[in-house]
Amino acid sequence: MEYFVYGRDRPGAFGLKMSLTGEHWSFMDGYAKLLVARGPTLTGDGDDAESTGSLHIVDLPDAESARTFAYDEPYYRADVFESVLLCRFHNALGRTMWDFTEAVDGYGRFLVITTGESAPAPVPSKHMIVYGELLTLDGEARIGRAAMVEAPDREAAARSLPVGGDDDRTEVHPWRFGGRPGETPIR
Repeated sequence: MEYFVYGRDRPGAFGLKMSLTGEHWSFMDGYAKLLVARGPTLTGDGDDAESTGSLHIVDLPDAESARTFAYDEPYYRADVFESVLLCRFHNALGRTMWDFTEAVDGYGRFLVITTGESAPAPVPSKHMIVYGELLTLDGEARIGRAAMVEAPDREAAARSLPVGGDDDRTEVHPWRFGGRPGETPIR
């Protein structure tokens, strides 16, 4: 079962987060073969962009294992996160971010999260890196969708996951592939 874990950084925690990067990567090394996607969300696209959160999609046996993954993680333990979204993930494309081969020069990468139950399913495109439904931890109800996409801008990224009713909400965050610089994933 795959789980979606998105920790939103607490304001002012960037320095603390950077001081824990080595610990974070060491923790993730124990899950390397189980990761579907990973990476930071950012304030922008440039080299001076600061992290605003950490995304991980991980294949684990059950909800208790997912809670351990989310809450034993060094950033969480050090109070870097303001909140953590932890839910089941139904991987509609059936691939990892490392399987994505359609990169377009000049496009940015984004994490798009929609919440609400009335949104129609998107039409998958070659610009979707990983896409799926967000479900309650027991897998019984859909609470939204998430996609990591490549797009020319934030607005185009937002359109990749349509919303339905007035209660539906869309978040768009600049995002990049995570991991140690120069790392080749273990598969």
